[in-house]
Amino acid sequence: MSRATAAARDTAGPSGAPAASSRPPAGAAGVPGAASGTTGPPLATAEASPRSARLGAWAELLRLPALFTVPGDALAGAAAAGVRPGPRTLLAIGSSLCLYEAGMALNDWADRAEDAAERPHRPLPSGRIRPAAALTAAGALTGAGLALAAGAGRPALAVAAPLAATVWAYDLALKHTPAGPAAMAAARGLDLLLGAAATGGGTRAALPCAALLGSHTLAVTAVSRRETTGGSVLAPLAALATAGALTGLVARRRTRLPAGRRAAAAPGLSGSTPAPAVTDALAAALGAAYAATAARPYFHAALNPSPPLTRRAVGGGIRATIPLQAALAARSGASATSLLVAALAPAGRWFAKRSAMRKVSIT
Repeated sequence: MSRATAAARDTAGPSGAPAASSRPPAGAAGVPGAASGTTGPPLATAEASPRSARLGAWAELLRLPALFTVPGDALAGAAAAGVRPGPRTLLAIGSSLCLYEAGMALNDWADRAEDAAERPHRPLPSGRIRPAAALTAAGALTGAGLALAAGAGRPALAVAAPLAATVWAYDLALKHTPAGPAAMAAARGLDLLLGAAATGGGTRAALPCAALLGSHTLAVTAVSRRETTGGSVLAPLAALATAGALTGLVARRRTRLPAGRRAAAAPGLSGSTPAPAVTDALAAALGAAYAATAARPYFHAALNPSPPLTRRAVGGGIRATIPLQAALAARSGASATSLLVAALAPAGRWFAKRSAMRKVSIT
């Protein structure tokens, strides 16, 4: 899904980012220095290199490091609904991952002509993946996402269906229109509601958190529209103001706990939640981490809206999604869930480094 979500990467470099396949993983056959003093048979080398290149091309197309920004949506939604994550939450996460990747593949299929001129290194214009294969993958992943949501129950499917429709509408029609950022924000908000619907059966209690996450996504997407050209001061300034407002909201205002959680939090009952002071402090700390991740690159892009700094601002906004999701979970009183979500940030950085994909694009 082309959500800013959206989005798990150290720097946002859609333009000029080296193709993943140009840096094969260490230890691959045929890579100089992969195994000191040893070489594999010529046939094995010839077979491994094309296979590694194909896998690298698909990893680049699907923006695998960005996947670490996705599970936090469902987990924050479950926390907002006042229900502990369970098997249906896992189904919601699986559905979200599939729909996200469907959007990523569809994004490149829809933008293949534009990318041929502006980003010729990408998998489709470079010829490493056929357009028909990308479109087929988008359709298959969408079907898988809806099937997983159906497994989580009718309420989850009722959210996943409009989410899938939003993804396809954004990539095929809305991306380059004034409605594009709003569509992206709606997709990320629906993704959070998917976790709430799958886990708790309802979405009403999760609407405030969905609105906050959607506001963040709206700001990041507005900045991303100038990734290749730069020149926009207003968008990063607006994103900086949004980050400040969200930091205050997640740190200072607690969501009123649903009835089930208020009862569980009563003294002496098993499964009681931490004291409000603990979750308030955790939400404040995670909110500060969100601000620290997003604010500095936004500020730099506002001072000098060049394409490199604009892309870095988008990267900061995407990385900030995870601490924001964690802060929203803490804001809802789910400290364990918030810490689990927060752990996705270093995991995503480690994966991006190991897979030689520190720079991936979400547009």
